[in-house]
Amino acid sequence: MRLMPPLPPLNWYFTIMRASRIHRRSCLPIRYVMTTQADKAREFLALHRAGEPLLLPNPWDLGSARLLASLGFKALATTSAGFAATLGRNDGAVTRDEALIHGAVIVAATDLPVSADLENAFADDPADVAQTIGLAIEVGLAGGSVEDFTGREEDPSYGAKLAAERVAAAAEVAHAGPVSFVLTARAENYLHGRPDLADTIARLQAFAEAGADVLYAPGLRDIRDIRQVVREVDRPVNVLAIDGAPTVPELAEAGVSRVSVGGAFAFAALGALADAATGLRDHGTYGFAAASATGRAAARRAFS
Repeated sequence: MRLMPPLPPLNWYFTIMRASRIHRRSCLPIRYVMTTQADKAREFLALHRAGEPLLLPNPWDLGSARLLASLGFKALATTSAGFAATLGRNDGAVTRDEALIHGAVIVAATDLPVSADLENAFADDPADVAQTIGLAIEVGLAGGSVEDFTGREEDPSYGAKLAAERVAAAAEVAHAGPVSFVLTARAENYLHGRPDLADTIARLQAFAEAGADVLYAPGLRDIRDIRQVVREVDRPVNVLAIDGAPTVPELAEAGVSRVSVGGAFAFAALGALADAATGLRDHGTYGFAAASATGRAAARRAFS
């Protein structure tokens, strides 16, 4: 088994990312300089409007973050699966320090608010969940999500009481300081073989009562189920754009406030890479040329 080299200390990355942001800001208009982390957090929450959903793309590295920002998106979110793929791993195989370092990189890439996919906050105990949120605020994130998936497929969801306690601990830290970190609470039933709408709604309601700012049940596809979730909770609702899910206009009509893509963009890019490489290997052809030209032009615009 090949061992991975150890990462530098997390604080070292924080210092580098802060220096990067300061250097970029010195070259940009004064409006950029005045955009603080607290401003970004307030802006991010304000972008959640029922019936006018925020389209929240998920970059997987610094370059994809800058490219998406150049296309006019108003906020970004990290993707645990997409980031893990950049490390040659599957989803769930990233450490907390790695996820926070990645979050710092995406924050430094643009002036947009960034929300982080923090999985289950890399912890079971509410106190440790709260610590993760504190670190997420420290790296400059405007928001982040905490899910009720345990990481154990044989026992996928925390009990309802513990799940709500974990959100409450996260919310206490998220809203305690000058940066009102936008906390998204996720009920993961539909991603792990438990399509129980009643339990999902009960969990989301408990998460709202515990202090979550945004509610998210990834895996919902039926527009009737989504409408019911929106009706029965009193927080903005995020829907994951997956195969078979309603279109953005349909979700807007249902009152959804945010639509995110998770790892889909990252895997679309990897799919294009696999197709291009297979065509070259098997047929000796260059069918990727047109897509390559499009990508090169987009990169030049984004990175200039």
